[in-house]
Amino acid sequence: MDRIYLILENGTVFEGRSFGASGETVGELVFTTGVIGYTETLTDPCNCGQIVAQTFPLIGNYGIIPEEIGASSPKLKAYIVREYCEEPSNFRCEGDIVTFMRNNNIIGICDIDTRALTRIIRENGIMNAKISKTPECDLNELKNYKVTDAVKQTTCSEKTVYNAANATGSVVVYDLGSVGNAVKELNALGLNVTVVPAFTSAEDVLALSPDGIMLSEGPGDPTENTSIIAEVKKLLESGKAMFGVGLGHQIIALAGGCETFKLKYGHRGANHPVMNTETSKTHITSQNHGYAVDAQKLPSNVKMIYRNLNDNTCAGIAFTDKPVFSVQFKAETLAGPNDTGFLFKIFAENIKKAMVR
Repeated sequence: MDRIYLILENGTVFEGRSFGASGETVGELVFTTGVIGYTETLTDPCNCGQIVAQTFPLIGNYGIIPEEIGASSPKLKAYIVREYCEEPSNFRCEGDIVTFMRNNNIIGICDIDTRALTRIIRENGIMNAKISKTPECDLNELKNYKVTDAVKQTTCSEKTVYNAANATGSVVVYDLGSVGNAVKELNALGLNVTVVPAFTSAEDVLALSPDGIMLSEGPGDPTENTSIIAEVKKLLESGKAMFGVGLGHQIIALAGGCETFKLKYGHRGANHPVMNTETSKTHITSQNHGYAVDAQKLPSNVKMIYRNLNDNTCAGIAFTDKPVFSVQFKAETLAGPNDTGFLFKIFAENIKKAMVR
């Protein structure tokens, strides 16, 4: 394998070996703490524009399992591991990580001291980085890189309908960069689902006469999505039950008058504890985001319902005057803990209550 270099915008250089697809790239450098779920990490649209480093030292030991693939077209810029497994073992395995990365044009670098790399990010915050064939690059140009138009790159291109058996209601899901498992959860609750592109107007959504509206997870800076926020603001006034996850949570919050900010190094992994502020019950959650809603600047009609116990940031909100709530963490029971699958049931109950009114 060829020698290759990871160059951070602060000038730090790591030497490693190339694996997966070969080449050079620039991206926003982040780390994720998941012990398993690397297939989902590689295919999660939330990693659009990012170079993702795994803190767990050995990756690829159970190979590639097709049903764990989150999206058909990976959007991350590159993947960093300490060591990868060349001979995976699992009864569901249908390939190895190197072949998968090559087939999906994912640049990889291994033999990196990921512990030292993670410490740099934790101390200095998220920074840009370049994977290069030489140990030199223009640091000013590197610092100017920014992830833009992330939702445009990850949303679906057309409306798709998924009907449930014995349906009792219907939901429109805004695809902001979803892994798609929310559809299965909603269908299982007897809800027909229509998935629409992220830039669909509020008028077109309401013309479908949905009983509820969901905003999926997705990548990028939530404040960049001004046109989507404007449409969601209209939907908030419709009286429909609404539910947001990840980026969808942030956009609902912004549409409702809240503010967001960029986290120092983000929340990424399958082991983040959040506490229900009303019951004090704690859930272990899967998260993948770099922004959060500012808990100190919530409007009078919005309350925080979940708090991240690692850093006390807002992990969920509810409107006191609308059947609307949202959470920062993943609600799907895919690739990680299944503590939070009940949130779909709460959404379904809110839909029923709104239908009665």
